[in-house]
Amino acid sequence: MRITLVEDNVGLARGIAYRLEDAGHAVDILHDGEAAALFLRDDGSDLVILDINLPGRDGLDLLKDLRARADMRPVILLTARAETEDRVIGLDAGADDYLIKPFEMAELEARVRALSRRRAVPQRQLVTIGQIDFDPAARQMFHKGTPVEVPRRELAVFECLLASGGRLVSKAALLDYAYGVGADVEEKVIEVYVSRLRSRLRTFGVTIKAQRGLGYQLLNEPAP
Repeated sequence: MRITLVEDNVGLARGIAYRLEDAGHAVDILHDGEAAALFLRDDGSDLVILDINLPGRDGLDLLKDLRARADMRPVILLTARAETEDRVIGLDAGADDYLIKPFEMAELEARVRALSRRRAVPQRQLVTIGQIDFDPAARQMFHKGTPVEVPRRELAVFECLLASGGRLVSKAALLDYAYGVGADVEEKVIEVYVSRLRSRLRTFGVTIKAQRGLGYQLLNEPAP
């Protein structure tokens, strides 16, 4: 799952991101309310973790903006305010959950898992390319009903390419999707993941085509 984390405490934000990334999620981190407002208008994350007390614009204001434009993705609010009234205000503004600082990372992970289950569609919706069926909610590939095991970073690359609908995707975009915006990872890492993924998919009639200097595209055709 892709998560947007808006938290002005840099150390706490990094600690949360490390924990969530270890659990297999991609995390984008923002520390400022104004920057987050712009980012949240165009990002494609599945869940938002949002601190209330932010420089620029506060988290409640950002949350109200999300709901006003019918953006109903799950939001977990983080705050140091323990009063019941503050929690009610946050939930009434459209939050799905609420955590009071300080909190245990294990509890945050449990809340994320719960919201992930809640948003899952009751009926499996598969996307087919070549001989591969992909379940976006479960993040699982299948071949003739049998699961195809793919390491999580390669799977993130596949998801990003699949979502592009055959259009070119740059290395930078793949890197951001797999690791989160601003991650300190070299682009050449993506070349390794693409190479491994290309080998896996070749068997199933799916090709990853490279365009030098431009990026990669996922094609529903056998490799030449």
